[in-house]
Amino acid sequence: MPATTDRTLADLVTADPGAARVLERFDLDYCCGGGRRLDEACAAAGVDPDEVVGALAASPTEPTPDWATMAPEALVDHLEATHHAYLHTELARLTDLADKVATVHGARHPELVGVRDTYAELRADLEPHLMKEERILFPLIRELVDPGGAPTPHDGALEQGPIRVMALEHDRAGELLAVLRERTGGYEVPEDGCASYRTLYEGLAELEADTHLHVHKENNVLFPAVIAIEHAAGG
Repeated sequence: MPATTDRTLADLVTADPGAARVLERFDLDYCCGGGRRLDEACAAAGVDPDEVVGALAASPTEPTPDWATMAPEALVDHLEATHHAYLHTELARLTDLADKVATVHGARHPELVGVRDTYAELRADLEPHLMKEERILFPLIRELVDPGGAPTPHDGALEQGPIRVMALEHDRAGELLAVLRERTGGYEVPEDGCASYRTLYEGLAELEADTHLHVHKENNVLFPAVIAIEHAAGG
């Protein structure tokens, strides 16, 4: 389906993950702000919607991904095996790099102290967030949809409890990622940046892209599906 200004940002990315790269180029938030229509998001960001539609049309189309149609229990397995596994490894690696680069280059590039500190704040938010999903929310989702288990009444408890909390924490992670992007100048490595400097910025850019997609899958695919199941069970 071609990109049109009346489609939501989330719908565009779910149908074609390659659209994420285009939307990010225009600073259009498709994960936490995925419920907005393209024309609304462009108006808020001061972007020409026709330019965005043209860029989306020119971008190679990727097939609809498997995760877009997964049942909730399969999607939580996918999230843990991909995005959670990635973060469990990458967060520590980037901490070491951020400390090293700030120590070596901080005198010439004082912004690196802010980059290191903002990243540390992001990691401090993400790690307990992952734990809450793995130990609380995801087991409750599996319980909700388990056809072999005894039916457990949730009565909207997931929507009003852990899902609401996770969505708020997603918003905070998005804010910190935006601060990182600003403080790094869009992850632009200066001419005197060493290999570690470049590796850090490449890693932070990858972390940003992966987290945006991770949050999109939860906010715009998993959570609505779980809420719909809860409402149907309670109705």
